[in-house]
Amino acid sequence: MTETTPDAVPAATPKPKVIEAPAERARRLRVGGVMLVFALIGLVLAVFTKGGKATFQLVSGDLQNNLLGLPAQPVGVILGVLGVAAAVAYVLPAVRVRIPQRYAAWLAAVLGICFIGAFLCWAAAGKTFPLANQFQGTLNFATPLILGALAGVLCERSGVINIAIEGQFLVGAFTAALVSSTTNSATAALIAAAASGVVMAWLLAVFSIKYLVNQVVLGVVLVVFATGITGFLFDQFMQPEAERLNTPNVLSAVKIPGLGDIPFIGPILFNQTILVYLTYLAVAVVTFVLFQTRWGLRVRAVGEHPKAADTVGIKVKRVRYSAVLWAGVLAGLGGAFFTVGYAGSFAKEMTAGNGFIALAALIMGRWHPIGAMVAALFFGFATQLQSQLQIIQTPIPGELLLMAPYLATIIAVAGLVGRVRAPKADGEPYVTE
Repeated sequence: MTETTPDAVPAATPKPKVIEAPAERARRLRVGGVMLVFALIGLVLAVFTKGGKATFQLVSGDLQNNLLGLPAQPVGVILGVLGVAAAVAYVLPAVRVRIPQRYAAWLAAVLGICFIGAFLCWAAAGKTFPLANQFQGTLNFATPLILGALAGVLCERSGVINIAIEGQFLVGAFTAALVSSTTNSATAALIAAAASGVVMAWLLAVFSIKYLVNQVVLGVVLVVFATGITGFLFDQFMQPEAERLNTPNVLSAVKIPGLGDIPFIGPILFNQTILVYLTYLAVAVVTFVLFQTRWGLRVRAVGEHPKAADTVGIKVKRVRYSAVLWAGVLAGLGGAFFTVGYAGSFAKEMTAGNGFIALAALIMGRWHPIGAMVAALFFGFATQLQSQLQIIQTPIPGELLLMAPYLATIIAVAGLVGRVRAPKADGEPYVTE
C-alpha cells in the first residue's frame, strides 16, 4: 500500500506549446524577410554615413536654441544593429512555435523606430533636420486620414464596405469652405461639413442596405459623383465668386494650458485647432462605443453574423443605417480639415486620393480604431518626410521622395500588415427571409 502525505503537491502540468500552422509560419517568414531587408538598409546607410554630427531642431522656427546634436554614424549603427536584431528575432523564434501577436507587434515597432532613426541620422549628417516640423506635419497629414479610417471602421464593422470615403472628403471640404466663406463661422462650417458627409453616407446606406447594390461598385460611383458635383459647382459658382465664396477662415490653434507647455510634445499635440482635438476625442469615443457599449456590440454582431443577430431580436438594417450615418459625420469632418483646417480654400480634387489611403489605414489597423489611428500616423509621417528631405537636400531623387508615401502604403498593406481578417459579413447585404 502506497502512503500519501497530505503535504504532497501535484506536479505542475507543463504549458503546452502553441504549434504554428505551416501557412502561418510561411506568412511570418515572408513578413520577417521584408523586415530584415529594411533593417539591413538602415544598417548599411548608417555604416556609410558621413558628415559627423546630425542636428535635430526640437522647436519649430528656432534655429539657434533647442537643438539636439548626435554623432550620426555611431548612433545610426547602434540603431541599425538593434533593427536587425528585432527582425531576426521575428524570423527565428523557437522552431514551430508561434510568436504571440503582442510580441510580434512590439518587434515590428522596434524595427520601425530603429530604421527611421538610422535613416534620419544618415539624412541629417552634417545638417539640421527640422524634427518638430516633421511631427507637426505628420499630425496635419494624419488628421483627415484618422477621421476617414474611423468612418471606415464604423461602416465595415457593421458589414458595409465604404469605398466612398474619398467622395465624402470632397463634399465635406467643399461645404466647409462655402459655409465658412458665407457665414464667417467655424462652427457652422464644421456642422455643415458633417451634414454633407451624412448625406453622402445616406446615399451609400440606402443603395447598399435597401436596394442591395454591390457596395464596392457603389462606393466608386459615389466618389465619381462627388468629384463631378464639386467640380461643377466650383467652376460654375465658387471660382467666379472666389472672394465671396472661397475664402474660408482657417481654424486657429487653441493652446491647452499646462499641457501645451510640455517640452517638444506640448506644442505639437496640445497647441492645435479644435478639429484636431475632435480627432483625439473621436478615436477615444469610437473605441469605447464599439467595445464597451450595447450599441457597439450590436454593430459588431451584425458585421460578423447578421442572421444570428436578427434571431436574438437585433434590427440588422437599422443598426447598419445608424453606423453608416455616424461614419458620415466623421468623414465629413475629415473633409473639412482640407479647407478650414489647413489649406484655406477649396480646389477641385484637392483630397488627392486621401480617402483611399484612409482605407489602407483601416486595413493595416485590422479594423480597430487604435490600429487605424497608428496606421494613419504612419502614412502621415511618410508624406511629411518626403518634403522635409527635399528641404535639407538629400541625395535621394525628388521623384522617388514624392513616391515614398504611396510606396509605404503598398508595402505596409501588402507585406508588413500580415494576415488580416475583415468582419465576416463585410460587404454582404442582408435579406430577411
